Amino acid sequence: MKYIKIVTFAFFLMTVLLSSCEKDDICAQATPTTSKLILRFYDFSTKDETKSASLLRVTGIDDANEEITISNLSVGTTDSIVIPLRTDADESKFTFHLDYEIDDNDTPEDPDDDIILGNPDIVTISYEREEVYVSRACGFKTIFNALIFNVEDDGDNWILTSEIINATVENEISAHVKILH
Repeated sequence: MKYIKIVTFAFFLMTVLLSSCEKDDICAQATPTTSKLILRFYDFSTKDETKSASLLRVTGIDDANEEITISNLSVGTTDSIVIPLRTDADESKFTFHLDYEIDDNDTPEDPDDDIILGNPDIVTISYEREEVYVSRACGFKTIFNALIFNVEDDGDNWILTSEIINATVENEISAHVKILH
């Protein structure tokens, strides 16, 4: 009889312990998280036709005005790009460098005398941040509202004008900003 009580108690204890286990907290890859900003490049003269930006290189600019390399935005020719916005500040700064090229002065082993060719434009994107709870596993995502796209005038801008298509960055379905050049 004592054996049955011990087995029953052990079974009860195992049931309680196993039922208190929680499922794994893993954020599924398909779960929407903080979206990136989508920019499309258009021909300034026709306004509705896309126009590729040749040898475009985009770098971020931090609070100390130092360039930050954005891993997926190297030199290339494209009619659209996707860039991350800062989730810890109400603006993000970038250099959009058209026709980016490095002239090594025939001294490839000495980067100190390299000359960067092309036309850089400094862009500041301002927004209001909204933190939205996704789940316990995924945490929060940021939605960017009230976008403002500003190009610093340097006297030789290749970005002639811009147009906000969608002022809220909540998904990556369609473009948010139209850049005319």
